[in-house]
Amino acid sequence: MTLTEPVRERVQACFSGIWIRSHEHDDAIAEMATLCRDQQWPLAVWDIDRGLRSASDSPLQAEAADPLSAVQVLSALADEHAASLLILKNFHRFLQSPEVIQAVARAVTEGKTRRTILVILAPLVQLPIELQRLFVVIDHELPDREQLQAIATETATEPGEMPDGGDLERVIDAAAGLTRLEAENAFALSLVRHGRLQPDTLWELKTQTLRDGGLLSLHRGQESFDQLGGLDALKSFTRRAIGNGGPRQVPAKGVLLLSPPGCGKSAFCKTLGAETGRPVLILDVGSLLGSLVGQSEERTRQALATIDAMSPCVVMIDEVEKAFAGVQGGVNDGGVASRMFGTFLTWLNDHTSDAFVVCTANDVRRLPPEFSRAERFDGVFFLDLPGRDQKDAIWALYRQRFAIDEAQPRPKDRDWTGAEILACCRLAALLQLTLVEAARHIVPVAATSGEAIESLRQWASGRCLSADVGGVYRHPASAQPKRRRGVSSKPSLN
Repeated sequence: MTLTEPVRERVQACFSGIWIRSHEHDDAIAEMATLCRDQQWPLAVWDIDRGLRSASDSPLQAEAADPLSAVQVLSALADEHAASLLILKNFHRFLQSPEVIQAVARAVTEGKTRRTILVILAPLVQLPIELQRLFVVIDHELPDREQLQAIATETATEPGEMPDGGDLERVIDAAAGLTRLEAENAFALSLVRHGRLQPDTLWELKTQTLRDGGLLSLHRGQESFDQLGGLDALKSFTRRAIGNGGPRQVPAKGVLLLSPPGCGKSAFCKTLGAETGRPVLILDVGSLLGSLVGQSEERTRQALATIDAMSPCVVMIDEVEKAFAGVQGGVNDGGVASRMFGTFLTWLNDHTSDAFVVCTANDVRRLPPEFSRAERFDGVFFLDLPGRDQKDAIWALYRQRFAIDEAQPRPKDRDWTGAEILACCRLAALLQLTLVEAARHIVPVAATSGEAIESLRQWASGRCLSADVGGVYRHPASAQPKRRRGVSSKPSLN
């Protein structure tokens, strides 16, 4: 989406204070300059480095070198026949001074009658309380697929450099979520390396960009469902929900996975991406926390906007009950966790991008009830301690991975999780022990947290879907026939 239409509407409605949130200032100014030229609106641009300049980049008033003078010059730009715009680049840096704040407030207030529009261009929104009701915020969105393809076409101009068909789609998938400049750089690097546009280079740069930004991380493994034992019902559900079987009329939202630790929640998230051909974006809520007022909420919005731009994708939020700790007032953080949680819930309910969200939790009871209500997720699944068939599949999988002889007897694995079977096989391979000897070093979570696991299983019974078999999860004890009181279970002697 371009800036042209939302800016045109607000200028024509005489919104005299506009804040544009953008990381690509040159592109935003170019779009606005085109709009102003078409509408015959005077336009000037100011920054601390070059001062006040016209839309054609020629210097204007030399006395507007400081931020206060830049704001005050807006009244001189007024035109009785048309709206006049003044763009202030990165002006959020100067909104700590009382004089500047007062000048901005006066300029916006008087702009309603003079038709002078003050536009602040910055990568984030940081408005002092005196100005919060005076500005409308517009997002300069990341380029969509059509814009990315146009950038690719402008970059790859020689014969053989531009792929087509499915290869081009994979290149655009890899570029989704990059800014215009980042995409252009990535395309250029791919041409230098391979002589044509290839997705591997773009994925490499995007992984580095996300890691450096600190908001998201990208997982692109080769694991598939075949390398994950059990969870047949969950696998089947997600294949139907987001598999590559053609266009879907009903968009999928995601799933919430609840289980004791070590039952394969995180491993499932990572294999889901490779299974469905989607990148897995890992959202670490703790990394969104900032030290400045409003920074955490702003970083949360940036992360969600990046997810929307990178769709189709899988979004993984691990141990979500810890990620949003303090939502219900348990932590004295000034309400930051509650606001971040509210922003996430709103996005989860309303987003229209093809982002499939997988949240994992070890105890969903620590989250407020609105998190797991209907329509937040397509399903809430409980991953129980693996049964005999699941454990047999997991043992076979990890025996093969660590080259352990099939003739080796297995240790007693009652109430073991998949993680404990993996740990046993890994120790046996590392220490050159038998599986039975390696098992002596394993303390199952069912032994250390037995009461908590049993309580969780009781809570999930009747409330969650089963990840292993179709339908609602039922605690194994509830399947046992109940003896009537007063009736002996011993056979009669008669």
